[in-house]
Amino acid sequence: MDALVPVLLVIVVALVFDFTNGFHDTANAMATSVATGALKPKVAVTISAVLNLVGAFLSTEVAKTISGGIINEGDNGLEITPIMIFAGLVGAVLWNLTTWYLGLPSSSTHALFGGLIGAAVIGAGFGAVNFSVVLTNVVVPALLSPLVAGVVALVATFAAYRLTKQATARGSDTGFRHGQTVSASLVSLAHGTNDAQKTMGVITLTLIAAGYQDSGSGPQFWVIAGCGLAIALGTYLGGWRIMRTVGKRITDIQAPQGFAAETSSAATILVSSHLGFALSTTQVTSGAVVGAGLGRKLASVHWGVVGRIAIAWTVTLPAAALVGGLAAWAASSSVLGLGIVIVLALAAGVTLYLLSRRHPVTHDTVNDEPEPATAGARAGAVGAGDQEGAR
Repeated sequence: MDALVPVLLVIVVALVFDFTNGFHDTANAMATSVATGALKPKVAVTISAVLNLVGAFLSTEVAKTISGGIINEGDNGLEITPIMIFAGLVGAVLWNLTTWYLGLPSSSTHALFGGLIGAAVIGAGFGAVNFSVVLTNVVVPALLSPLVAGVVALVATFAAYRLTKQATARGSDTGFRHGQTVSASLVSLAHGTNDAQKTMGVITLTLIAAGYQDSGSGPQFWVIAGCGLAIALGTYLGGWRIMRTVGKRITDIQAPQGFAAETSSAATILVSSHLGFALSTTQVTSGAVVGAGLGRKLASVHWGVVGRIAIAWTVTLPAAALVGGLAAWAASSSVLGLGIVIVLALAAGVTLYLLSRRHPVTHDTVNDEPEPATAGARAGAVGAGDQEGAR
């Protein structure tokens, strides 16, 4: 098969992943602002989309971590092919769509890494993965970032309520609502500097693996622009299902908490992007929301929801790795195998989309309060598609 064909295939699927990353992670920046009424839903996603695009041009450190760090290629002599990268992207896209349908704020970052690692191991062996980089630049930030953001948000929320005790007692939080416009915008900008770069790194890795680009070089301008536009478009369409979970189901967010959560998230993500850590913005934001919930006196955190989100975080990387590995095994066997993978991936994606349309969540219903339900009916169904539509 001509090398250009699988390269083009990878670029298309990578941009599809970037698109799903956009609507999957819209909640990271705007869920708390929408939940508190600081921003109208459509205004929120428009601002977020524009700033995601701007953020994509601000840094390429994370892209370099992915294209020249996690997967061994080039001078290391390991044969990482575009087909393997394609298979890894399939695992990431399908996991993103599955968790979006369920309304779970899982990590697009770890879905991408899981898919790539699974495909690389199956296609070229364990030596194809630089596990020391995975540990230091992926696993450790994944464990620490939500804790750091949560602690910062907790302290900031407590301080905000203490310093503005009289104003909040009178029910006035106008200043915090205006502040959320700025803090949510910072999260969107930070999201663009981190998440858009992951797809840039994948495309760059593909070009290097196919011999179209020198090993160790960074993403080209057209790659940066394409990835920025793809994630911005996905963001504009809005991940309303996940936005409801983050904004309404983790804790009852008020404006001071939303401001604290967004500010701590933005600071954590921007610092990590500067250091080249490809962390999960979803985990950072969710950790900050939990911290903001704990920082307000008498606030309740719905630990059952948090627990289910944590389980999704835990299984994301291995689940995407399994799908990526299976896709790599089939796609690398023959042209027929590649065709089967493409058909099955398209069928799975269309099925999840059609299922979501049975009970859609839109910008008009994202803040609807849940209706009373029995414990049995609700067990294990937080975020499920039918639950989303019924609320």
